[in-house]
Order: sequence, then structure tokens, then C-alpha cells
Amino acid sequence: MDMRTGKDDYYLGIADSVQSRSTCLRRKYGAIIVKADEIISTGYNGAPRGRKNCCDLGFCTREHLNIPAGERYELCRSVHAEQNAIISCSRRDMLGSVIYLVGRDAKTNEIINAAPCTLCRRFILNAGIEKVICRTVNNGVEIIDVRQWIENDDSLPETK
Repeated sequence: MDMRTGKDDYYLGIADSVQSRSTCLRRKYGAIIVKADEIISTGYNGAPRGRKNCCDLGFCTREHLNIPAGERYELCRSVHAEQNAIISCSRRDMLGSVIYLVGRDAKTNEIINAAPCTLCRRFILNAGIEKVICRTVNNGVEIIDVRQWIENDDSLPETK
């Protein structure tokens, strides 16, 4: 009987390790891109290269302005984990790949339900990534077929 960790949990564990490099004071995310059972890229959320990180500045602009999670990302200093993983890899290498995503609350270090934001969904679609596998609370896993974002386009206004 095979007692090894399953592949999804294995890769999510690595993404969880990657998130430990995050510099965000609110949420820490780690992402890895895997193709043909090989890690081809990693990313975590943090300020663009050369800019000061929130953890170095000692404050978060969005938190200071009481902006709820998921809103006004243009005020955030960070580049998202998924974006950093994608820009560190060529599109031809990402075609047909899987991105694994783990998030933690920066204050409590508790696992949170990880999910790509609307903008990261666009990056993932254009990168040619086929599947997103996210860690959820209670050690759960959510598997997202990226094609559903094409069929259920959240960038269009709802019609009756």
C-alpha cells in the first residue's frame, strides 16, 4: 500500500513553503506552476523588485484605509503570487500546466481559502494554464477547471 503524500498535497505543501517568503501584512500567498510533474515556476506576493515591501515599511495602505479584502487592489503595493509565478515563466512552457495556490492570514498564520482574484484569473487564462488547485481551510482542496472562467465570464454585466 502506497502511504506517500498525494501529488496535489505534495505540490500544495511546496506552495505553502513558497508563501513563507511573502512580504504582505494581510495575506500571504504562494503559487507554483507544474507541468508534466515538474515545477516550472514559483511566486509569492510582494512589492515589485526594487520597491519597499509592506513588511519593511511597517504598514499596509489598504489596511490603513480600511479597505475590505478583494477590493481596490490598485492601492496594494504587492504583485500577486500567481502573477509572479506567471511572469517568471514562458507561455509555451505554461500551456496545459497546473497552478497550485496556498494562502495564509499574515497575523494568525492560519490557512485561508485560496482563490485567484479576477485580475489573476485573466493572467491564468492568457498563460494557457488549464487547472488551478487551491488549498482550502481544514486541509481541503478545490480544483478549478480554467475553462469554466471562459464559459462563466465574470467580467460581463449580469443580464436578466
